[in-house]
Amino acid sequence: MPACKREPPPFRHHHPEPLGRGGAAFPTPRRRHEPPQRRLGRCRRGSPAPPGPVSAAPTPSPCARRPLSLREVRCLQCLTKNLSRYAADIKSLPPNIKDKLIKLMSRQGQITDSNISEVLHPAVESLDLRDCDISDNALLQLYNCKQLKKINLNSCKENRLGITSEGVIALALSCPYLREASFKRCCDITDSGILALALNCQFLQIVNLGSCSGIMDASLQALGENCKFLHSVDFSSTQVTDDGVTALVSGTCSKNLKEIHMERCVNLTDVAVEAVLTCCPKIHIFLFHGCPLVTDRSRDVLEQLVISNKIKQVTWTVY
Repeated sequence: MPACKREPPPFRHHHPEPLGRGGAAFPTPRRRHEPPQRRLGRCRRGSPAPPGPVSAAPTPSPCARRPLSLREVRCLQCLTKNLSRYAADIKSLPPNIKDKLIKLMSRQGQITDSNISEVLHPAVESLDLRDCDISDNALLQLYNCKQLKKINLNSCKENRLGITSEGVIALALSCPYLREASFKRCCDITDSGILALALNCQFLQIVNLGSCSGIMDASLQALGENCKFLHSVDFSSTQVTDDGVTALVSGTCSKNLKEIHMERCVNLTDVAVEAVLTCCPKIHIFLFHGCPLVTDRSRDVLEQLVISNKIKQVTWTVY
């Protein structure tokens, strides 16, 4: 009986199967089903695919930062109203929940020396404690907050007496990546605290020492020598002199300084004003009103800069 040819399947008519001996056709091996590779991102048309094997996306951590649901927000609000009842449960909350809780408690002035350790966690990056009644004891508990980048200890109405150089030194040693530190009206801080801050927190960008009556020239000199990223500094209503200002603006931060507040500094003269204008090419906010020793000499220099639009905001008083 003559050998017969097998008709190829209709969908493969353009690829006829090879014939073996006697005209018998070899069976075409079936391809195994391969699941499509998972794509991690979109590629534009015409752009080549990324080289190398495609790896699976990492599984998100259960503590990943995510927006809180309305129910969670209401639960936190209820918690802040019953802190004494739920104090033992706060410490075990995940970091993203604690961050929201810290904000709520800060706004209501509820963070104290006794409960701050319960709400802190190693990944906390910002603390706004201006409305909270705390002292050095709270700053001593930041030893595990290595990622802290911003702390606000300003006092809006009256002097804050509980924060001293001891607390600032502890803060400086615990938080090396600090970018912004505000101590307005913390009148018990002295040069030793700011020296520790300048030496250990060299990424500082914003420092507020306004109305810190214990601050002298040594603080400005330390900031100028060690904090090259510093772009905003406030030392208004302090006892600094022309020497301190000159040391600050002649240091490593001179090319980055954009904003200086030195109003109501009774020891400053035209020398300090001219040092700032000479050494800080990026300065655009410069406030020195209420300095009784500044004369018309500074006004003449400033008028030229204002005309050229180099300075966006300037205030001064001529006596």
